[in-house]
Amino acid sequence: MGVSKYHDPVMPSESIEGLGIKPDGIYVDATFGGGGHSKLIVEKLVGGKVVAFDQDPDAEINALDDHRFRLIKDNFRNMQQHLEQNGWVPVNGILADLGVSSHQFDEPSRGFSIRFDHDMDMRMDKQSGKTALEILNTASEKELVNIFSEYGEVRNSKTLAATIVNTRSRYPLSGSAAFRDAIAHLVPKANESQYLAQVYQALRIAVNGELDALKALLEQCSQVLETGGRLVVISYHSLEDRLVKNFIAKGNFEGNGTTDLFGNTLGIKFRSITKKPLAPTADEIKKNPRARSAKLRIAEKI
Repeated sequence: MGVSKYHDPVMPSESIEGLGIKPDGIYVDATFGGGGHSKLIVEKLVGGKVVAFDQDPDAEINALDDHRFRLIKDNFRNMQQHLEQNGWVPVNGILADLGVSSHQFDEPSRGFSIRFDHDMDMRMDKQSGKTALEILNTASEKELVNIFSEYGEVRNSKTLAATIVNTRSRYPLSGSAAFRDAIAHLVPKANESQYLAQVYQALRIAVNGELDALKALLEQCSQVLETGGRLVVISYHSLEDRLVKNFIAKGNFEGNGTTDLFGNTLGIKFRSITKKPLAPTADEIKKNPRARSAKLRIAEKI
């Protein structure tokens, strides 16, 4: 399985240009996946190194056979620990493409896609944590409401949660087909795919603790990047992009800036290079439809 079949890198030229690569620098690919971004970075290095992270065992098949590359099989929330233990700090740039890979969506057994019948696993690391199906069958009604409203911005979250709890009180949900049957009367016919995508997104984020992991990554970026080092983040939905935007602009995730006597915002660790997020071109979206919702932000450590 080659890189191109696994996942096409999104906004590759914009990402690499945003990193401002130094040939002898140390760069982190926080979301290795198919390795497309890592490969492009390595090609620009002479004495430098790419340290890539991915907790998905499937990504290992794409590891680059190159002395300038190292794959760490772990969640990027543990990035700082690995970098410090190996003496790879400070780093010159960090890239994070937060999207689920095409491979993961296209593999029915992973449970990410609304297109297949499956057991709704949704774990990035299949060795740890609860599956989405286990959450659906065990979480309280209040917890389910929070998951669907906060992580999926699903409008009828309360009704959806109540329906799930009522259904499972009679029989446990057995998989995606049973789940979709149980909630079929709640799904708007005009935008069925969008609604189910929001529901599945919410479950996936809950299963993998994605927003907490992103917060941890961003905080660690401010610790391990050198002054002037670049941070490039590609996000795919408003929840991720809002965290990235607030952290860059205000130094926190709430977007509430504290100012000093002169009106300067305190706690800011980055300078935004992109005042507005970059978006993929129409040509790229045509070639790679999954890039259509991508937003790329570039910032520099100050």
